[in-house]
Amino acid sequence: MNQDPEDPLLLDHEADGIRELDNNLPRWWVWLFVLCTVFAVGYLVHYHVLKAGPLQAAEYQAEAARGDALKSAALARFESDLSSLKPLTEPGVLQQGRQAFVNLCAPCHREDGGGLVGPNLCDEVWIHGSNYVDTVKVILNGVTEKGMLSWRGVLKPAEIQAVASHIHTLRGSNPPDPKPPEDPSRPAVPMDFE
Repeated sequence: MNQDPEDPLLLDHEADGIRELDNNLPRWWVWLFVLCTVFAVGYLVHYHVLKAGPLQAAEYQAEAARGDALKSAALARFESDLSSLKPLTEPGVLQQGRQAFVNLCAPCHREDGGGLVGPNLCDEVWIHGSNYVDTVKVILNGVTEKGMLSWRGVLKPAEIQAVASHIHTLRGSNPPDPKPPEDPSRPAVPMDFE
């Protein structure tokens, strides 16, 4: 393209009344482009040609495996100490347990624990044991034959203990229109409030 003799930076190319300006890119932009290109070539050679480093997918899998190992170790420590657990009474923990119960458990047990699809958690009939440790075990392991999910790996041990502590506070309460006992012919398991 020819340049305009009046202004050597203006080319004779025109579109919609706009004339093209022939100026150089800023030096910093050119050097940034060159450095990015050099980095990209180096990255390609290092990771894809020479395979000298792990790719992102492999790094993610290694980190996920480390995280799973940490989670499994924490759950193993928690499960080994189950027999010594006692219900927590701190208001903040009970509020956290209540919030988790409302979000996760209320669709089956109602917000007040009176029972819907799942059993009533307020009466004296407990199918899977009535003490606090039994409640923790049910939350942790679930009851698949009854449709209760296992919250192992979903909830942290402290969250499981908070939910179980909240459930412990529901025992003996009288919600309106509660679900009747699951198996009336089965004798009630005495409630253990320890």
